[in-house]
Amino acid sequence: MLHHLFYHLLAFIVSAIVVLLSTPIVKTIGLKSGRVDRPGDRKVHQRPMVRLGGVSIFLGTIIALLIVWLSGGFIDATGQILNRKDEYEIWGVTLGGIGFFLIGLADDLFSLSALRRLLMQIGVSTIAWMAGVQIEFLTVPSLGLTDIGWLSLPITVIWLVGMANAINWIDGLDGLAAGVSGIAAVVMLIVSLSMNQPAAALIAAALAGGTLGFLRYNFNPAQIFMGDGGAYFIGFTLAGVGVIGLVKTTAITSVLLPYLILAVPILDMSAVILDRLRNGKSPFIADKRHLHHRLLNAGLSHRFAVLFIYSLTLWVGSLALAFSVPSGVVYAMGATSLLGYASWKVWRHAR
Repeated sequence: MLHHLFYHLLAFIVSAIVVLLSTPIVKTIGLKSGRVDRPGDRKVHQRPMVRLGGVSIFLGTIIALLIVWLSGGFIDATGQILNRKDEYEIWGVTLGGIGFFLIGLADDLFSLSALRRLLMQIGVSTIAWMAGVQIEFLTVPSLGLTDIGWLSLPITVIWLVGMANAINWIDGLDGLAAGVSGIAAVVMLIVSLSMNQPAAALIAAALAGGTLGFLRYNFNPAQIFMGDGGAYFIGFTLAGVGVIGLVKTTAITSVLLPYLILAVPILDMSAVILDRLRNGKSPFIADKRHLHHRLLNAGLSHRFAVLFIYSLTLWVGSLALAFSVPSGVVYAMGATSLLGYASWKVWRHAR
């Protein structure tokens, strides 16, 4: 077990160091090339900001995984080299993440249409499914755990594409997407290890290091944004780890864990889509209906709104730990207390 944890710690540290060192370089290149996000009606920032920070998160995660892979760190729970099926799953998530990053980067640089982005995301997700990143079970009311057969492909694609876009949609305040994703990645790391999926946990460790390291430059007041490239890469990778690291056994709780850990971006996106449809608007036209916009409108400061959503993410993550880790109930109690305190502060400050 300690042998496993060394590689996970290595992945986390290498990824964080690469992000910390490369982000200022990416920012300089972005400023010189004019690749900036300018202020607008929906934008909270007041000055042009480089939106290529996702390049650093991507490089940190991939370099960390390559170093661990070359060091022989991709092994199963027994310490043996991964079998071909498990190795394909790992490569499916990694290469799929690269594909989603390139789609987002192309959008950051050339502003692709929503339909073109969606079609490319479906294509990359389908390839990942063919590599073994597959949701094979769902919990159906009155039937319990059900093998979904041929529905595996569309459901997996919807999950992968949906999560990539959900992370992109919550990327509306300084440090929000990076912090929420970092918390979710740490929880997925712990849960994957508890389920004897150390290889999947390595991806979560590398992603956690990259996203949390990025907060050094992205927390309010931000110096750089991650852009669509970073958000798509993070969202797909989190969703992929959820599939290959958590939805592995036929236990009902394990099937539900990814949705619980990522409940905040999932519910935010779902609520916004329903709200737009109810008001007769396209679900793809951006507006200010997200949770973070509502918190700002209620009178909360930028930082306080972000910290409150962090506490929400930490709370749902602690519930996942309560279901999967022996001492998880203690974490859940602590997170519940923290959320209670944060909610009380919100109630006091809100208009």
